[in-house]
Amino acid sequence: MRAGLIVAFWAVAAVLIISIVALPISIQAHLVAGLTVVACMIILKFFRAQGIWRLIALALGTAIVLRYVFWRTTSTIPPITEIASFIPGFLLYLAEMYSVMMLFLSLFVVSSPLKSRKAPQIDPENLPTVDVFVPTYNEGSDLLATTLAAAKAMTYPADKFTVWLLDDGGTDEKCNSSNAKAAQEARERRAELQALCEVMDVKYLTRARNLHAKAGNLNNGLENSTGDLVAVFDADHAPARSFLMETVGYFTKDKNLFLVQTPHFFINPDPLERNLGTFQTMPSENEMFYGVIQRGLDKWDAAFFCGSAAVLRREALQETNGFSGVSITEDCETALELHSRGWTSVYVDKPLIAGLQPDSFASFIGQRSRWAQGMMQILRYKFPPLKRGLKISQRLCYMSSSMFWLFPFSRFCFLISPLCYLFFSLEIFTASGGEFLAYTFTYMMVNFMMQNYLYGRYRWPWISDLYEYIQTIYLLPAVLSVIANPSKPTFKVTAKNESMEESRVSELGTPYFIIFGILILGVIATGIRVWAEPYKADLTLVTGAWNVLNLIIAGCALGVVSERATRRHSHRVRVERPCRFIIGDEAIDAVVRDVSVGGARVHVPPSAEPKLKKGAAGTLEFQPFSNLPIQHLPMEIRKVGMDDKGLLLGCRFLIEKPEHRRMIADLVFANADQWSQFQKNRHHDIGVLRGTLWFFMVAFYQTGRGLSYFFGLQKIGASKPSAPSVASAAK
Repeated sequence: MRAGLIVAFWAVAAVLIISIVALPISIQAHLVAGLTVVACMIILKFFRAQGIWRLIALALGTAIVLRYVFWRTTSTIPPITEIASFIPGFLLYLAEMYSVMMLFLSLFVVSSPLKSRKAPQIDPENLPTVDVFVPTYNEGSDLLATTLAAAKAMTYPADKFTVWLLDDGGTDEKCNSSNAKAAQEARERRAELQALCEVMDVKYLTRARNLHAKAGNLNNGLENSTGDLVAVFDADHAPARSFLMETVGYFTKDKNLFLVQTPHFFINPDPLERNLGTFQTMPSENEMFYGVIQRGLDKWDAAFFCGSAAVLRREALQETNGFSGVSITEDCETALELHSRGWTSVYVDKPLIAGLQPDSFASFIGQRSRWAQGMMQILRYKFPPLKRGLKISQRLCYMSSSMFWLFPFSRFCFLISPLCYLFFSLEIFTASGGEFLAYTFTYMMVNFMMQNYLYGRYRWPWISDLYEYIQTIYLLPAVLSVIANPSKPTFKVTAKNESMEESRVSELGTPYFIIFGILILGVIATGIRVWAEPYKADLTLVTGAWNVLNLIIAGCALGVVSERATRRHSHRVRVERPCRFIIGDEAIDAVVRDVSVGGARVHVPPSAEPKLKKGAAGTLEFQPFSNLPIQHLPMEIRKVGMDDKGLLLGCRFLIEKPEHRRMIADLVFANADQWSQFQKNRHHDIGVLRGTLWFFMVAFYQTGRGLSYFFGLQKIGASKPSAPSVASAAK
């Protein structure tokens, strides 16, 4: 009976939506209807409507979106006889239809994402064996030592898991290179990492040739190991001690499970967060994917392998001859193949690793170019919508994940379309200013509300537009190249732990300033056209307003490509660990406030001031989470400060033996709960209106900052200026 009522309800709703979409009404009536829907969505959002009410709000928004699509399709495309206007007008139409399609795919994937899972109990008498792979190519030994120490400290019987360092930077091919200098460096690297693995009690493995990049490296690890399960961590992804206990249990409950994927949490900001100063207050870019989209994919059994922070079943990998290496995104490709063979996946919505994001804007673009090109290769070679063996729901999910990376085309069209009218009088819309305003304004309002419903706590208004814009300039040619030649891209490792010692404009920043200047000319052209053609003022002003929105985003991007200097060479994590600071014969009770792999900030009572001087050496004693043989970590005081509660010591770790690295890993990475708490502090819904005002304030400030960097007005090497307006608006 209940099922019948639900079906009847949605049938009636579908009839009403179709009626609304095709109903011939006036501009005024459409504007009223659109604003009414927006008001209803706001009211439902205010009361935190969930379940059926959330779906009703999304259905109302869908009706307005479809009505906009109907209007755009039937009334606004320039006639084909006016070819100069038809081509840009039709390209814009295709870009909008792509955006609508991606919106509807998003609705399918994330309208009702799965709630967080609770890890199943593990039978200690029936634990599977695990091989832990840490693939590396050009990362330094200090970074690798931290990751290996954290991996060795994971809670799991020591005889049940083995940690492997898979070194692709010391292969036979590289050691015997015709380039004498490169060959010598490869041999030295191999010797250094072999020694590191020996003292860390980790197995070192390399191979003859660098075939198929990361996928080939992982497959070499599979061939030389025997564990039932395989855990994969990137070289900069240090796991929490509970990682295996939170993931392995799923494999004992489901024999058809091939993957347990966990989120990628990062302890450092990406270039946008660092240069805009939003890391502490605004949800990171990847949190929308790991916080909402992967849970939505998990609902449809389509959560995919993300290359790291995951556990996979060896039996499943053997079915596909290991990790797939046709594309340069071997992770998603491997998951696609195994899903098509009937294997299942699970997504655990809890950060259990901490990694590093690219520090520089150039490295960020390089990473995203690889992702975009890899997903385009999958689209070309595998074409998920028609992939045999996938369920319809999985086809739609993989279609959403791969086709997302076509966004540079739509973003480019949205950028240049208003300029086509303002500069060249090309009528990209055959509509009046009133029609454009009525239909487009309500469509944009509803679109913002729907995005807020889907991602409110994980993505603030306009931030997706900013991220897409800053990537479009370089991803557009990258995507075009792989469409033309899908075998062209090669795997390139993303640079990490880069030094940013000077404030400067990124080496990739020049095009953003040129585009900003062109958009400024568009504003001038708007004024000239209003003065010269007052009878077209309504259409010109609407198009000019569109150009101004592009200008605001472009101005904010100037701040993104204006790199702020950072003094620290390692990234700090806030903690609260009781400890004792031992100097000489005296032990002083203290608290570790924040910590990095290089040092810590320790809070001590003011009475200890006479003994604690800059340059003094001491020992930090604390109770580790893991069962470590020692509990003392030598340190040197590098800085002494004071607050209202006592002394603040800036200390540098003095690493003398492998156990010290394990203690540092315990301080920084052992406790997964601190990552969840950090994310939770940033997960608040700022709302569409307040978020828009906040973004415009940030954009105004960053435009000025970017221009000052470009014209040399910013003092080189200056420390990061504060942006109180950003922080206050986010609270």
